[in-house]
Amino acid sequence: MKYITSSDNPVWKQIRKLQKKKGRDVESCYLIEGFHLIREALDQQKGLKLVVFRESLLEEKTEEVEALQSSFEELGIRTFFSSDDSFDREADTESPQGILAVVERRDLTPGQFFTENTRKANGNIIVLDCLQDPGNVGTILRTADAAGFLGAIVVKGTADIYSPKVVRSASGSLFRLPLLFTESAQETLALLEAHGKEIAATTPYGSKDYYDCNIAGNTALIIGNEGAGVSELFLEKAHHRLKIPMEKNVESLNASVAAGILIYESVRQQKYPIDGGR
Repeated sequence: MKYITSSDNPVWKQIRKLQKKKGRDVESCYLIEGFHLIREALDQQKGLKLVVFRESLLEEKTEEVEALQSSFEELGIRTFFSSDDSFDREADTESPQGILAVVERRDLTPGQFFTENTRKANGNIIVLDCLQDPGNVGTILRTADAAGFLGAIVVKGTADIYSPKVVRSASGSLFRLPLLFTESAQETLALLEAHGKEIAATTPYGSKDYYDCNIAGNTALIIGNEGAGVSELFLEKAHHRLKIPMEKNVESLNASVAAGILIYESVRQQKYPIDGGR
């Protein structure tokens, strides 16, 4: 374990670089903070590259810290410690827990996402169509992960999946939920069609209430932008245009709430299939 004595140390320079999207894209890495996320990364064996401890954590020598140190050493993960002042200055959170790490991104090809995926239980996919709010994005990924979805397709224009706010909101789901990044709705639709997915898009003008449509399996649920909704091309090509019933004076639901309703309706239908179908 090495001690970082200067803010000009290459480790801090790398961390500062990864605090910006451009740096994350160039390095194909991102940052995580706190014991929960770092334990998740260790448990899932998902790309931990280096770890920095706050000095006072090592002085306390709790069982948790000692166990983490041993794990990092066994796995050959580069480990550093820094003064409390330096650590708190570089950390992203307001009340840092004293541990942060650099993690390598998992970039999948369409083949890896669709055919080599081990999470094939019902074949359902969540599609993020240019969502902008990091909290919504992270919450939707976490919900899809919890429901056992095949994965998430992230369409260009969606908030950066690896930004600190999304990473915290996803709460470890980035280590488990397969992600596929696409350049456009057109590319996404071509992939979904090639792999036999039914497309269900949410819209206030939908022809069916969500609970009247079979979305139990092999479905791509499209969740649209918070303001503009699902893009026109997705709506045009959707097999099902679903609406969530609301009182007349309510304009719309939060995107992550709407996604949660649809995701868990699909789970309910797996246990209690609806009559009729698609």
